[in-house]
Amino acid sequence: MGARLLCLCLLTALLAYYIYSPLPPELAQPGTVMLLSAAIRALGHLSELGELLGLMHYMEGLRLISTVELVAPTSDENVTVTDTELSGVPVRLFLPQRPPAGLRRAVLFFHGGGWCLGDAGMHGYDLMSRRISNELNAVVVSVNYRLAPPHRFPAQFEDVYSVTKFFLQDKVLSQYGVDPARVCVAGDSAGGNLAAAVAQQLSEDPEVKTKLKAQVLIYPALQALDLDLPSYRDNAQKPLLPRALMVRFWSEYLSPEPALRAAMARGRHVPPEAAPLLPLLNWSRWLPADMRGAHAYEGPALAAAGPARRVPGLLDPRACPLLAPEARLRRLPPALVLTCEHDVLRDDGAMYAARLRAAGVPVTHHHAKDAFHGAVTFLAWPLELAVGRRLFDTCVRWLKESL
Repeated sequence: MGARLLCLCLLTALLAYYIYSPLPPELAQPGTVMLLSAAIRALGHLSELGELLGLMHYMEGLRLISTVELVAPTSDENVTVTDTELSGVPVRLFLPQRPPAGLRRAVLFFHGGGWCLGDAGMHGYDLMSRRISNELNAVVVSVNYRLAPPHRFPAQFEDVYSVTKFFLQDKVLSQYGVDPARVCVAGDSAGGNLAAAVAQQLSEDPEVKTKLKAQVLIYPALQALDLDLPSYRDNAQKPLLPRALMVRFWSEYLSPEPALRAAMARGRHVPPEAAPLLPLLNWSRWLPADMRGAHAYEGPALAAAGPARRVPGLLDPRACPLLAPEARLRRLPPALVLTCEHDVLRDDGAMYAARLRAAGVPVTHHHAKDAFHGAVTFLAWPLELAVGRRLFDTCVRWLKESL
């Protein structure tokens, strides 16, 4: 009896040790965040073990998150929900049932997940799209783009761009009763990356006559050259997106070469051809002073040789929208950029907001001091976070005012 009790105590202590992680005192709902972080960390460890044993790719293990969260397309009294295809790409379509006073708004939404995970049918994304459709009386198209691996850049961009361009045709807008002057793209994390890239490409596409009214970028990933920004340093081990996982996402998105991930982890992945682009992400210029902290700017080191020279996506604004020149940014629609203090991607969004302002684009930069990466998707029990609801409500209010 004594031995069993001792074993139970030891197991309890080990479990508590595994779950516990030091969190900043200002972080909202630290207990819930700690449990979420521990669950994702455990799945990551199991995925690493599965990959080491040759049982599955690391990302296949992490995709269990998406699988567990999937919900069927279920209509309710406010919104009709269907899984269909637009331009040959799977989408989840949300159509409000309330009669419109005139032509409706529309939002094209791109889910996050590091270009490797996620699904429009996950509970969090389904709920977000449903609420946007109901509260804005808007048509919402949530896109299920191809994932890496096996599909890498530019497949994800091509999918979301194809859907957006198709949807913006006059006949399609008319079919859904959408006002051509009230269309927005939006996304979180990798989806924010795709939304920014789509907005840039549309602004230069002569075949697209209907232009976007707005863009919503929720803690977007916008560049892969400098992975030593102050936010990467400050939040390297923070939930739910540590630096090592973000490096893995970027490397899987851009290239099948394992050597790229190792080079990115060491900061030795920037080819000499990138030198003219580095001023566009010089955080000593583009970051607010309170985000720079006590960090000193050095800039990414250029690597004369290595796998990065075989990865053109590193320098392509379709993959890294922060690298777009000012002339391209000037054509963009008004933007809401949402960033979280405890997030490795914090500085990407803050710098993009600053560059958009410098280019004359109206920008609302909402920075949440008490939030972490991924917070907006946790809107319902058992993963409900008050900070997620607050930030999502901020996005909905802005859309109501801007569309």
